[in-house]
Amino acid sequence: MQGSSMHHFANRRQLLKALGAAGLLSQFGALPAFAATHSRFAANPSAAWDSKQRLYVDGLCFLPDDLNDATASNIDAYICDISDIEAIKQADGTTNYKRSYKACIKSISEAKQRVEANPDKLLLGLTGKDVNLAKHTERTAVFFQIQGADCVEQSIDTDLSQVDEFYDKGLRVLQLTHHYGNAFSGGALDNDASGGLNQPLTSAGIALIDKLNSENILVDISHSSVQTALDTAHVSQSPIVQSHGAARAIVNHARCSPDNVIKAIADTGGLFGVFMMSFWLTNDKVPTTEHYIAQLKHVANVGGIDAVAIANDYPLRGQKTLLELNNNNAEGVKQYLDWWYSLRAKQVLGYDVEPEHVVIPELNHIERMNRIDMALGKAGFTSLERDKIMGKNWDRVLNEVLI
Repeated sequence: MQGSSMHHFANRRQLLKALGAAGLLSQFGALPAFAATHSRFAANPSAAWDSKQRLYVDGLCFLPDDLNDATASNIDAYICDISDIEAIKQADGTTNYKRSYKACIKSISEAKQRVEANPDKLLLGLTGKDVNLAKHTERTAVFFQIQGADCVEQSIDTDLSQVDEFYDKGLRVLQLTHHYGNAFSGGALDNDASGGLNQPLTSAGIALIDKLNSENILVDISHSSVQTALDTAHVSQSPIVQSHGAARAIVNHARCSPDNVIKAIADTGGLFGVFMMSFWLTNDKVPTTEHYIAQLKHVANVGGIDAVAIANDYPLRGQKTLLELNNNNAEGVKQYLDWWYSLRAKQVLGYDVEPEHVVIPELNHIERMNRIDMALGKAGFTSLERDKIMGKNWDRVLNEVLI
């Protein structure tokens, strides 16, 4: 789709999203009045939809050690990161850890074998239809994702046949990069405090996106630089997602996305998943479920209700170290400080603020999806809106892209 046809496609997407956002604002008004407008849920909890009927889809998690966790989580489907890293010695003697082709082709093969060996619990998600198939057969669909296109080690002059190899093994979502830039895209943490080093999508990245579109693989711009995210939204002929992230308008950090990125994703027909890493959800000293709901409201206000989704980025049961510490954030945050300070020294945006927590204790739990669902009801979201946020938006995007 090129030229005028691509322009028509973009206009159609923008019109649909604008109508969605207009509908949201016309119903709810400004966000400060949002909860008050829908306070009937607080007065009448029975108005909430039975969570066992609602579709639950998570934007990023992992295969658990104990597959019973998939059932216990009450999640019907999730984007499942199966990538692995390889330690590569550099010329200067240092070691770089990359999601290389060698490491990821091995990890996806092992993940596929494990999923297929447990058909009573898991379903390998290959098309969007598998979301509802899993729900109706009381299993969990897992859609394989790799967090970084470093696994594609071919140059732009090749046919990118490694993408085909990964697709044949079940890959259905590919993230362009992880934190730092690569041959395809700029990374979020390449940015310094002044906003410099905001690298665009490269020519190789454009070729890769064209390949992913043609293969019906979902493009994920999580961890990308702002310019790469905007470029990808412009170039992709299919909806794109940020599977896991947060809003920079709330926490001014390089790993959080500004409103123009949220809007650009929504205009492709895609979605933005808000994750569980609390130091990127709020700068308040004590993180709560209300902070998480505030992030969801912000995405809805910017991109429309059809752009909002849930993500994790921790194991199904929650962040392991914090669980072992009984969710003691003061102790748990210490494991991140060396990394945090190293990026502060490089003046990366947001690392000047001292992190004080890692998780929202109430949501660092195997039943977090149920808890978010109930919190949405208390915050004034209607049953239909909760349907979309908790799973229907993911269901729609997966059905549109994974065909």
